[in-house]
Amino acid sequence: MSHQSEADRVLRSRGRACLDHDPDVLRSVLDRVADRWSLILIGLLDDKPMRFTELLRTAPGISRRMLSLTLRSLERDGLVRRVAYPEIPPRVEYEVTPFGRSLSDPVLALAQWTAENQSTIRANRHAFDQATGAGDTEDAEDTG
Repeated sequence: MSHQSEADRVLRSRGRACLDHDPDVLRSVLDRVADRWSLILIGLLDDKPMRFTELLRTAPGISRRMLSLTLRSLERDGLVRRVAYPEIPPRVEYEVTPFGRSLSDPVLALAQWTAENQSTIRANRHAFDQATGAGDTEDAEDTG
């Protein structure tokens, strides 16, 4: 049995009915919301529509190319909408959709869980590093 089908079997056996549908969609959406920029951009756009250059200035450290790629992916998934105004010069804004806003509660729940458990996570990481002789790998993980 392949590793992927074994993972699907384990998730199904634990009552994860979402995999009874299309596991590729599940994985691609999880990849989208877990990437470095998507949630930051959705959060920025949750307050108000913004232009590309505004997002570029506001999102810390994002490149023009990455901003463009991420916005296009979020638009493709229906989380963000691109609005082009027929003006001279042309004006384009991005706004979070109601569907994109529906992502806020689950994400905030995960952030809350993380906040409530950060000391346990730090202690577990420290214990693991001590037991395995590993150095502090947290910095290496955060730079990816």
